[in-house]
Amino acid sequence: MAKVFITKYALTEGIKEIETDIIRSRFEDREYVRDGLCSYFRIGENAFTDKSEALKKAEEMKIRKIASLRKQMEKLEKLSFKVEEKQQ
Repeated sequence: MAKVFITKYALTEGIKEIETDIIRSRFEDREYVRDGLCSYFRIGENAFTDKSEALKKAEEMKIRKIASLRKQMEKLEKLSFKVEEKQQ
């Protein structure tokens, strides 16, 4: 059993800390962890064995989300409306 930090839903639920087995893929050179019955998370992508790496990933996710929201806000601020008259 290993302590693993799940970052998949860090922006909505926070970083989740679990104790689980690390599963090595037979087909790829990757490791995964399982949370519950059907949720799998890839080590180094959405799950980390090092807390500082999980915090770093969550911070990167936050920065990307803020940039995305700023872009959406800019698009909305530039938006203008006009009423089309109905022709008879």
